[in-house]
Amino acid sequence: MDYRVLLSLSKSIIPFSLLLLLYIFPVASTAATTTSKAFNLSTITFKQGYSPLFSDFNIEKSPDDRSFRLLLNRFSGSGVISTEYYNYGFFSASIKLPAIYTAGIVVAFYTSNVDTFEKNHDELDIEFLGNVNGQPWRFQTNLYGNGSVSRGREERYRMWFDPSKEFHQYSILWTPKNIIFYVDETPIREVNRNPTMRGDFPSKPMSLYATIWDASSWATNGGKAKVNYKYEPFATELKDLVLEGCIVDPIEQISSTNCTDRIAKLLAKDYSNITTERRKSMKHFREKYMYYSYCYDNIRYPVPPPECVIVQSERDLFKDSGRLRQRMKFGGSHSPRKNRSRRSSRRRNKVADGGSSKSSQRGSAAAM
Repeated sequence: MDYRVLLSLSKSIIPFSLLLLLYIFPVASTAATTTSKAFNLSTITFKQGYSPLFSDFNIEKSPDDRSFRLLLNRFSGSGVISTEYYNYGFFSASIKLPAIYTAGIVVAFYTSNVDTFEKNHDELDIEFLGNVNGQPWRFQTNLYGNGSVSRGREERYRMWFDPSKEFHQYSILWTPKNIIFYVDETPIREVNRNPTMRGDFPSKPMSLYATIWDASSWATNGGKAKVNYKYEPFATELKDLVLEGCIVDPIEQISSTNCTDRIAKLLAKDYSNITTERRKSMKHFREKYMYYSYCYDNIRYPVPPPECVIVQSERDLFKDSGRLRQRMKFGGSHSPRKNRSRRSSRRRNKVADGGSSKSSQRGSAAAM
């Protein structure tokens, strides 16, 4: 996720005063909390850890400063960045995504240092990919190290819930020995550092970013379904903000505290090691909800990258392209039940009156 692409989207912004005349956005209110739901972590306010990245007129902070909303409209998306760089850490937020028609939209929660190390940056991504009306959000994780953008390590997943109806906590653990992505307290992906990865394992200080932006060119059905601004503004809300790690200067890489001690404490945390029960949960998630993995993409990687651990129960699910052998079916929980009931009622009434009706065609997103 290169934030420079996002910045370019906001260059043609009309004055803020005119935006106020066109839109009145309610400010989200969230009760003050001091701990997050997952892992019982201490949380911070927006001011304690973040600053606007771009289009601050599309950023709404709650009165207690413990949550914020990022908006996307026809003028711009929006984004925030942590005020500090971290040498390893745990980064987390409870996030609720936009609802209804979200095709072409990407909401990203990620760490990066591209603004400091332009040609050899590191990055850890959680990217949420919007969809056409009635079809669920999907999301992907990815990582880059030392500018290895040509060797993408993406995995893509479905969700077992509707992320637009309630908050769920998404977390990134980054230590010198491993990387773990979490949804609530369920680990969904683990990457253990392998010496042969060399610089491909992220190791330079990174900031934490959160953004919403128009990715119509690729995000849904290969770019066939675009953002429909009829439904604007699109809003994603974040709360339970957690930034834990050793703060360092990104250039000098000198910390204000002892990073050795901070990293040792990080490695001793509950979330830094996957328990037996959590490993079972991760296995269940990956076998049921993962629909692409680079580790099983033998077309791109005839020899799997060194960090890949081939799990036979997963391997059996995928073709040589890294995609599922059987197409994963969308669940029905994301379609509005009331609308379905009304359509069915109207259809029954027409049949009873001797009339005829045609089923409306609804677009469906192809698996990316």
